[in-house]
Amino acid sequence: MQKINAICTDIDGTLLNGDRVLSPRLLQAIAKLPKDFPIILASSRMPDAMRHLQQDMGRLGEPLICYNGGFVIHDEQEEVVHDTPILLEHCEALVDIARGTEIHVSLYQGEKWYEPEMDYWAQREARNTRVEPTVKQLDQVLEMWKSGMKGAHKVMCMGAAEEIELFYRQAEQHLGSALHLYRSKDTYIEIAPKTISKASALALLLERKFGIGMDEVMAFGDNYNDMEMLQAVGLGVAMGNAREEVKSIADRVTLSNKEDGVAVMIEVLLLA
Repeated sequence: MQKINAICTDIDGTLLNGDRVLSPRLLQAIAKLPKDFPIILASSRMPDAMRHLQQDMGRLGEPLICYNGGFVIHDEQEEVVHDTPILLEHCEALVDIARGTEIHVSLYQGEKWYEPEMDYWAQREARNTRVEPTVKQLDQVLEMWKSGMKGAHKVMCMGAAEEIELFYRQAEQHLGSALHLYRSKDTYIEIAPKTISKASALALLLERKFGIGMDEVMAFGDNYNDMEMLQAVGLGVAMGNAREEVKSIADRVTLSNKEDGVAVMIEVLLLA
């Protein structure tokens, strides 16, 4: 097997356990790895929803692949490595599709997260990510972005499964050629440009910052947006709780996130 010189891992359903935290076993395994061994977090999350996990691991400052690859940053060098937002006109179209429904739309751009109100959905997301949003009407946010002609790095829609299904069909019909609409749950849709992915972001980051090939990376994931990354690296590992489609393309399947699946693979392959 190719020597592993870096780890790239998804967060939710992968790195975090059933309590949505990093387990003691995982933290111990990571602590035994050399400090110059890259551990790269790749998620649909915004930067601040990832930094506290880096801090827990003693890895603050390492690069972050945010918004499924749309925003890649390296805090240690205060550098934006890659930046691909959704076009402003597409953001406006998504907000328009949600008008007149009960669907809650969130807008993310770089370090900012905008919510129209702190309702059930916004409070739930704040609890899960440990980040507080900026409360601002969506039309005001879009108007503010017009001056810089900048769109969102992520649009997230949350609501009842029936309305989310209807929104998904409409958005896919009108914007599906340009946008990837990813359904992490039947009540969530996460939207990003089709031109980016965790895999493309990781390849760019490795080339620019580490001089490491994709074949030297062990990657972990559990869902559809991890599949391209797992296929592109030297060792793609699906979690025991991963969707069957993800397991089918992985090189290995580990235990579930609730059973310390990431820690187990680090112990077996890197610390034995």
